[in-house]
Amino acid sequence: MAKIALYGATGMIGSRILREALDRGHHVTAVVRDPGRLTEKRPGLTVITCDVLDPASVTAAAQGQDVVVSAVGGSDGPGHIATIAPSAESLVAGLRPLDGKAPRLITVNGAGSLRTPDGKQVWDAEGLPEPLLQIMHAHGDALDFFRSVHDVRWTCLSPAGQIEPGERTGTYRTALDDLVVDSEGRSRISAEDYAVALVDEIEQQNHVGERFAVGD
Repeated sequence: MAKIALYGATGMIGSRILREALDRGHHVTAVVRDPGRLTEKRPGLTVITCDVLDPASVTAAAQGQDVVVSAVGGSDGPGHIATIAPSAESLVAGLRPLDGKAPRLITVNGAGSLRTPDGKQVWDAEGLPEPLLQIMHAHGDALDFFRSVHDVRWTCLSPAGQIEPGERTGTYRTALDDLVVDSEGRSRISAEDYAVALVDEIEQQNHVGERFAVGD
């Protein structure tokens, strides 16, 4: 079983990653700024306080872990959007001092930079609200940064165009830089199945050093 340090464990996606990992018997250390926000208490769960934007704090939290997972996103408002790219840089900076003992890094990324069936990118669609575009481009900046990193084992996982709480089916389809769509052109996945895909990646290590996408 893996030892996982999880940032963003109280969010919509992070909370489901937490549950999925614990259900499979992994040990999860929830790395939070406010422990009071995480009310779940289960065997295999440890809660520590850490600031994802402080590389020294990241180093301390990552020691002895097999995988660091970041579910830091921008869905909670403008203040969180501003942390997406800086947190990516801080996580890498915090893992580098661990050198050969550094855990893998898996991060939740956005769908905005994925290619659509018409060859454009999701964020090129007309009528997208500005706050959503800001989140998409912040995740795009984070992905560009990761692609410049060659001394930390990283993976980014982008969701379908629509991700929301729903049913855990345990099934999904993957692509690399293309949006996963169904036969009717819809792109969606439940947050539960996204968590399944991410924990599968922890266990299977199929996409080290690249971004991949998931959809139902």
